[in-house]
Amino acid sequence: MRITHTIWRRILGLLPGEIASNETGWLLSPHQHMPLLQQRRALMLVNRVRLFSLLFALLTPLWIVVDVMTLPSGLWQMLATMRVLATIAFVGLVLWCPQDGQLSGAYRGMTLLFAIPTLFYIGSHLLMTQYHLEGVSAAIGTGYAFLPFVLLAAFSIFPLTLIENLAFATPVLLAYAIAWSLDWSVASWPSFGGEFWLLSLLASVSSLASISQLAFIIALVGQTIRDPLTTAFSRRSGIEMLELQLVNAERNQMPLAIAFIDLDHFKSINDAFGHAAGDKTLKQLVQKTLACMRRGDVLVRWGGEEFLLLMPNTDMIQARLALDRLRQQGLGLRPDGTPLTASIGLAERLADKCNHRRQLVEIADARMYQAKQQGRDRVVSD
Repeated sequence: MRITHTIWRRILGLLPGEIASNETGWLLSPHQHMPLLQQRRALMLVNRVRLFSLLFALLTPLWIVVDVMTLPSGLWQMLATMRVLATIAFVGLVLWCPQDGQLSGAYRGMTLLFAIPTLFYIGSHLLMTQYHLEGVSAAIGTGYAFLPFVLLAAFSIFPLTLIENLAFATPVLLAYAIAWSLDWSVASWPSFGGEFWLLSLLASVSSLASISQLAFIIALVGQTIRDPLTTAFSRRSGIEMLELQLVNAERNQMPLAIAFIDLDHFKSINDAFGHAAGDKTLKQLVQKTLACMRRGDVLVRWGGEEFLLLMPNTDMIQARLALDRLRQQGLGLRPDGTPLTASIGLAERLADKCNHRRQLVEIADARMYQAKQQGRDRVVSD
């Protein structure tokens, strides 16, 4: 993994510390991306799809004037019809591309964005082969052949993984090959080979630029959503993640448990040993908790010595067992060497019949105070 991380860093020009070694796989495939990154990247992709669609919607019909002035009447009329249809499709994409933060919607938008000009390219190429163009008409007709180059260059503005780049670039390359094969009787195969090589090279360079964008977004998101002291998620990002998990849990009818964790007698640590000792205690708690958490669990620093542990696909019984394991492992030591303890309130959306983020947190918070009142160092779940 360290070798892979070094290779990616050298190729993409990343500095040490920008991406953790366990995040290098995120540049290959989106399947391991955390939900918050998926949501933000989906919104970025949709915004870029709409921007490009708007640009194409404005420029596509304007070229009709050039076609009218330079191409035979039968040819420009058919091309104009295709351009009008493509413009309508681009306008529809601008208006109806979903901004719901779901990657599936972003993928559909990107597929349509690149499918429209790709189909236009194949259709225009077939029309061009039916005419023997000369002079200015031939120069304008040749310009249509550059559309795949424009499409492949466009990938550089989309933050995509390697697999996503391959999935979107391959159809464009295949469309170029198909267009040439349909005109195989007069095609210059050396010319095709050279142009296809240039297209492949352009696709590779655009993919590197796209992956570099993704790498910096991962690094930026990682810096903005983490608490700088403890490396747990910040409260703002924790709220976003809790809302996302509640939506997913409700959609799939799955449980979602949250634990409100408050360290016992934390103020006495700051008073007796100083804030540096208090900071060290908080870091120790986070390290111990992260080591005991399951994949998919999320630890949020809610404020001061308060933390929120999000446990998706976890019912009340499973959550109690997970918290018991955490407490048995130990939360760390206080500066005087005594065990660090916490009062924990537990809530679960199905058991508590609550699907609202604020209310669910309030239930867990109230139970945490019950744990305080009952003597601290315990979990209260009802």
